[in-house]
Amino acid sequence: MPPSIPDTSTAPEQLARALDAAPLDVALHARMRDALQAAGDADGFAAHQLAVAAFDALADAPPATRALALYNLATVYAMKGRTDDAVRWYRHTLAVNPSLANAHQNLAALYATAGRHADAHAHRERAYRLQRVFVEPALDADARRLLIVGVGGGTGNVPLDALLPFRTITRIKYAIDYADDAEDAQLPPHDLVFNAVGDPDIAAPLAARLARFAGRSAVPVLNPPDAIAHTHRDRTAARLAALPDVLVPPCVRIENARGPLDVLLRRLALAGVTFPLLLRPAGAHGGDGVTLHATPDTFAAALARLDGPAYATAFRDTRGADGCFRKYRAIFVDRVPYPYHLAISTHWLVHYFSADMTSTPWKLDEERRFLDDPHAALGATASRALAAIGRQLDLDYGGIDFALTGDGRVVVFEANATMLVHREAADGPLAHKNPHIERIAHAFARMLDTRPGLAPSCPTPTRT
Repeated sequence: MPPSIPDTSTAPEQLARALDAAPLDVALHARMRDALQAAGDADGFAAHQLAVAAFDALADAPPATRALALYNLATVYAMKGRTDDAVRWYRHTLAVNPSLANAHQNLAALYATAGRHADAHAHRERAYRLQRVFVEPALDADARRLLIVGVGGGTGNVPLDALLPFRTITRIKYAIDYADDAEDAQLPPHDLVFNAVGDPDIAAPLAARLARFAGRSAVPVLNPPDAIAHTHRDRTAARLAALPDVLVPPCVRIENARGPLDVLLRRLALAGVTFPLLLRPAGAHGGDGVTLHATPDTFAAALARLDGPAYATAFRDTRGADGCFRKYRAIFVDRVPYPYHLAISTHWLVHYFSADMTSTPWKLDEERRFLDDPHAALGATASRALAAIGRQLDLDYGGIDFALTGDGRVVVFEANATMLVHREAADGPLAHKNPHIERIAHAFARMLDTRPGLAPSCPTPTRT
């Protein structure tokens, strides 16, 4: 016999078990919607309300198509930060329709965030074997259509979501690392390309593929592959060497961490990288895996733990007179710098989330001063240097993390295309950042508008 359907007074926990046994049961979703509303769970109510509406629209469709209702349900939970609920419903979605690439893609992202990297890899592989092109239509009929070329296999893409309004920009995402050259000619019409493979360590194995794609494109390619190639950490010092008032600690790429230590130490010393130094795995972001070493012994032990290439960088103590380290971030849009944030910490590895910014009013006040008037906060010397760095990097979109010396010069920590920009909660302690994030988004929109491209209604040819 089929499972009995609980009445409207049934608790959400019991309804959840019933839905696990019958995820396509519309009546159960309706009762779950009502139960969650009664329990004051606004997000859960909205998710199941959307699912019920989708089931109604798909009433005559086969189960594989009705799985889209479950996909919508999972996506609402994901957007609300309800990770466990989102994972549960994406899994139900895929149990009904294992060929729904978007569900595999989103589940992979959730697993990656949770540190379940093997599961993330498996679902990512399945997603991009099934589908390489993902279109997110804009709300406006005359929206610009931006082709975003990225990698499906892991990290390394430029985070653009905060810069692309859904009303005016149709996003066409292309996982080029899973696509062969023939697929380039079959892409949906688009009037601009953004090369989102922004990490040069990730882009290097795809260099020939990306170059062929860019060379054949009949529309402008923003952040072209050759510009990204110049942003390797070990090339930044040479790239910016001629700029006045810019200091870039020397950096050496280590291809083989298992090689003779004495040979490596001599190589580092010749490049000006002496102790103390920083060791960072190649392709790592957000400070992941970065370690500080004052002696060869700890350095050797860290090398032994690496499973791939890495960078060794001379450590520069940038503490101010108050004993704090400061990390400024500016975003370059069309080579012009815009302030994004300032993190202040007593620890050498400065991260906004670990710097107690929100619980320390004076830190937030100092950040506000930087955001409101970066020229006054940084001084004329650093402001000129920052503008020169933007021109020299020559990226359509990128960013820089930096500090200041006591005499006002810029110390570059990193400068590349992978800098994250995201909006803050409107009622949260960091809401003061949002107007400045809007300025960055508006600058990005202006850049897109000024780039010559095809009219949105035109097909996109490919040069041969």
